[in-house]
Parts: sequence; C-alpha cells; structure tokens
Amino acid sequence: MTTKTQTPTVPEHGETVFIPLTKLKRHPQNARKTPHSEASIEAKAASIAAKGILQNLVVEPELDAEGEPTGCYLVSVGEGRRLAQLLRAKRKEIKRTEPIRCVIDTANDPAEISLDENVTREDLHPADQFERFRELAEMRGWGAEEIAARFGVTAHVVKQRLRLGAVSPKLMQVYRDGDLTLDQLMAFAITEDHARQEQVYEHLSYNREPWIIRRDLTASNVAATDRRAILVGAEAYSEAGGTIIRDLFTEDRGGFYEDAALLDRLALDKLEGIAAQVQEAEGWKWVSAHIDWPHAHGLRRSYPQPVELSEEDETAYDAAQEELERLSAEWEDADVDLPPEVDQRFAELEAEIERIDGKRHAYEADEIARGGVFVVLNHDGEARIERGFIRPEDEAPEPEEPEAEDGSTVIDGVRVNGDGEIVDGDEHDCDGHPVSDHGPEDEDAEEDGKPLSDALVRDLTAHRTLALRLALGEQPDMALIAVTHALAAQTFYRGGGDAHCLEIRPTSSYLASHADGIEDTAAAKALEDRHAGWAADMPRDVAELWGFIAGLDHASVMALFAHCASLTVNAVKQPWETHKRHALATADRLATAVALDMTAHWTPTVRAYLGRVTKAQILAAVRDALGDEAADQIADRKKPEMAEAAEQLLAGTGWLPPVLRTGRPAWLADERQEAPATGDMPEAESAEATEDEAFPVAAE
Repeated sequence: MTTKTQTPTVPEHGETVFIPLTKLKRHPQNARKTPHSEASIEAKAASIAAKGILQNLVVEPELDAEGEPTGCYLVSVGEGRRLAQLLRAKRKEIKRTEPIRCVIDTANDPAEISLDENVTREDLHPADQFERFRELAEMRGWGAEEIAARFGVTAHVVKQRLRLGAVSPKLMQVYRDGDLTLDQLMAFAITEDHARQEQVYEHLSYNREPWIIRRDLTASNVAATDRRAILVGAEAYSEAGGTIIRDLFTEDRGGFYEDAALLDRLALDKLEGIAAQVQEAEGWKWVSAHIDWPHAHGLRRSYPQPVELSEEDETAYDAAQEELERLSAEWEDADVDLPPEVDQRFAELEAEIERIDGKRHAYEADEIARGGVFVVLNHDGEARIERGFIRPEDEAPEPEEPEAEDGSTVIDGVRVNGDGEIVDGDEHDCDGHPVSDHGPEDEDAEEDGKPLSDALVRDLTAHRTLALRLALGEQPDMALIAVTHALAAQTFYRGGGDAHCLEIRPTSSYLASHADGIEDTAAAKALEDRHAGWAADMPRDVAELWGFIAGLDHASVMALFAHCASLTVNAVKQPWETHKRHALATADRLATAVALDMTAHWTPTVRAYLGRVTKAQILAAVRDALGDEAADQIADRKKPEMAEAAEQLLAGTGWLPPVLRTGRPAWLADERQEAPATGDMPEAESAEATEDEAFPVAAE
C-alpha cells in the first residue's frame, strides 16, 4: 500500500498564526536591499526582550516549483524583527523554534507592502523622543543603564537624550518649528537652567554657532582645566555643594564649575591648610596664602644656606647611593621590564637620597623666627611654597657704630658729635685746605705712627685704581670674576652695593607693573627657582663672596654671571621712551643670539592678545597663520565672536605677533644669501636694517 505525502495546510489571508522562528525566511521581493545595521538589530532585540514583539510580522506561504507550499513562510514586513529574534536565539535567550506571531497576506504584492511600510510611515520627531526618554526617567525612576538595556542603545546615548529632553520647553518648541538645529539644541543642553538657556537664546545675534551658545552659557563658569579647579578637585567641589556642568556632546575636558565664588573659597581654604602645615612643621613666624602671587609685596627675601649633614645622614646617604649604583649596574643591560619589587626599591632609594639632599641647605633659626612664607596657587594647579620673606618690622637692627672717645659717632659715613655737628678729623687753614697738606714745621716733632693724610691717601689710591684698571683689562678671566662678584653682591645681599669695587649698578625692571599675572606664569616660576638655587649656595657673609666665586669652576662662574646679567634685561617698550630705540634694537639682536622661542612662553588667547586688538588685526593673524580661507570663515562675525573663533583656530599653530618674533640667526643658514633690496625685505629684517643705520658710529 502506497503512503501519500500530506500537503501542508495553508492559513487563509488575514489569519493570525504563530510560526516557529526556524520556518521564517526573508522574502526575496523585500524592498529593503541595504542590510539592517548591527545597531538597529541590537536595538530591536533589546526592545523585544523587554516588551515582546509589539507589531506582527506579515508573511506569505513559500511555494515550491510546482506551486505547492513548503511549510515555510516568507517575511514581507518585519524582516528586522525576524533578524532580532535570530540574534536572541544565537545568544540562547530563546529557542530557535520560538513561535512568532504573524499575519498571513496572500492578496497584496509583497514588494509593494514592504515598500509601503518604510515610505508612508513618519519617524518620531527627535524632540518627542528626547521628552519621552526624560519622562521614563522621571516617572518610572529608570536610570540610564536600564533605559539603555530596554532600547538597545548605550547608556551614553541615553544620557544625551535625557539631557536634550531637559532643555527648556520653549526652546524645544523652537527646535520643533525648525528654527534651531540639533547641534544648536545640543549646545543649549550644556546646562539644565531653563532661565539661563532662554536668556542666552534671546540675546543671540544672527550668528548662532554652537560654540558661541556654549561660550555664552558658561561665561560665568570656571573650566575644569583652570588651576583652581585642578587644586580643589571635582570630588571636593561636589561635596561642598558645587555643580559641575558637563557637555555630553563635545570633549569638554572635565566640564565647567558653576560656582566660581565657591571654587575660590575652596582653593583658598586648601592653600591656607597647606600654609598652616608648613608653619607647624617648620616654625615660621607667619604664613600667608593667596590664589595669585602678591605683587609688589616689598619684602626682602632670605634663602637657605649650606649646612653639614649629621654623621647618621652621611652614612645613610652613602649606603643608599651605593645600593642604587649596584642595582643600576645589575639591571643596566636587562632587556625585560624591571620586576615590581626592584622598581619599587629604585624608587625608595631615590626618595631617600632626595630626602637627605634636602637637608644640605637650611634656614637659620633666627630667620625662621623672624620670617614668613607665601603659599600661592601655581599655574599648573599645584601649591607653590615660597619661604624666607622678612617684613620691614622684623628686620634685624643694623649694628650701631661704636662711639669714639670724643663722644662722636658715624652716621651715613659722616662723623658727628653729640650735638649733631659734623666733626672733621683734619683742621683747615684760612683758605679751606686741610692743615695736614702743609709740611710740618718741625718734622722731628711728628709722632711716630701718625696716619697718612686723606689727601695723600686719595692720591695714592687713584694711582692704584689706574693700575688696577690696566691690569684687569689684560686678564679677562679675572675680569669675569670681578664683574660677577659686583653683580652677585648687589643681587643676593642686603646692602651689597658697598661690597664691591666696580662701579656697576644692576637694575631690574618690575615686570608685574607692565603685565598683569606675569609672576604666576611657568617662566616666572622657572626664573625664581634658578635664582633660589644660586641663593642657597651663596655664603652667609658678603665678605666671603669673592672667595666663593673665585673658587668656582669656569662653567659655574659663567652660569652665575649669566643669571645675574639676565635679571637686568629690559626689553619693555613704552611709548614715551623714544630714547630707547637703540636699546630695543639691541634686545632684538639679543633674542636672535639666544635663539629665543616665544611659542614656549606665550599663546595668542583672547585675554592675552585677540581681545585687545582690532578686527582687522585678528583677521591678519589668522590669515598669516592659516591663510585666506580660514580668515574668510570668521570675517563676518562680531569682534567678541571673532576673537573666540580665532583663539581656537590659532591654537597649536605657533603664530606670534611681529613684536614677539625672533629673527633667524645667521649661523643657522648654510650659506648667506645675497641681501634683497630694502623694498623686498620682510618687515622684521627691514626694521633691523633701519636700526643699523640709526646707530651712531664711533669716532676714529
């Protein structure tokens, strides 16, 4: 008896049936030829896992070549949902035979209904999406992670949508109406303060660039890269009740601290705490904390002096140095990374050597008892501790001149008697000449050992001075020591102006009076550290300074000389100092000689330059650095907006205004090219040539 194969029963059109996932196939006439993205399938899978399939699949029976049903079904509408379920089956979330609710459609053209589903539908407006996400968070208490899991997106995307949903309803409606772009809406979302958002929107000009909106919204805030924010830290600021505004749509480098006054107070509190610790540990008479360096404090400063280490410290230092050298030799040729315990030992030894080295210089107890410490906020957000400042009222009294037998004393180099009358050691004749200039009437009556007359001493020492000038001019090495001694005596010692015999007077212009905040820069700190390093090596008594300098090797003498000379440089240009044109030209030559690179010390920011020049000068700077196209991009903006944009454009370009540029040293060129005509010379070179001509020529 022959068994007849039973033809599968085909459901009728419009019937809803549950079909195993393994029986569903992609319809070859599906209008979508571009595959679904992985993100789209992930989102659908997450949604189905949380809520089930909300919309039925539309299918038709698959027929074989003879027109008979195969038992499988082709998906005309809902291919993305089918792929999402296959993904869930692959992840073992469901079985591959999971029944899927489908609607049978044998009447419509599958290509047409597939196209219809994608063409006639209208996506949810982004504004509606943002607000619905916000409602889920507020009404159901779901966090970003849970919402992300239910909709198959990342938590960061959810946070972005929640933030957009928190934008002022007024601005959200403007966005719905098409008068704000999504980028502009994202810029407004940097803060959740609706009143502030609306205020900035109302005052926007025709230029509504997102960066302008962000700038205006954070104008009163402090960037996380600010030194105050670095010192305080986000955690301490938040614990004190401060709010940090984060931009979820751009790289905000840590956000913006909303309460500048709170940040200032926290920064000062931390500096005062550090100052109190220094005072308690070291015993200074006073400490003073400041966010900015206290300009023109007018206090004399002392520095630590070399001291002998104790025998215990010397022994510990030698042992640490010896072990460090042994370990270095042992691991010098190792091709592998150091084992953790060896690396840690290196760090311990280096720390021990540094600790003991720190004891080689110390302040005298008397200076600590009379002196104080400034604790200020450094440019990098670290506390800067500057010790050894002496207030005028705490200065040690000057030793009084001993009183002579006749009751007279010396005041400012002049001897006066008890009544304040000037006392001269020589008697004078009627013509006003010292009596000592006359020959004695009776030479035999002269007392033995009587000092030479002042006039004779002046005569003799004048000849000695002439001889010294001649001799010193023939010994350059000794001249270097003498000049260095004269400079160092006046640079490092109180009252050091009388401790040298060269009539050289170094002066140092106070730069803080010309450029606000200059003492808080990295360059100022580096100069102060160099000065403190030399000061710590100087002998306590200026009388010992000559021996100290004479005992230095040549390189050290040159370094000290260079430091003292550097403090006298003055290249500040002021409009009324027309007589300084030769000095300023020399400053240009000095900059060239030392290959000065101002890009290491200065950048063109709004505060430093761009906000203080005209629009034409801003455009000229951008054009000079980046070309005409970049300048044209910002040419139609108002000055504040133009300056902000120019700062961003010029960042990292190394552009400098002409007054800060350094001429190219001749020695850098392989061959000197023929000098161009003056009309063809660059501005800087032409100016230099003009100054050359202006210099007076010495008479022959």
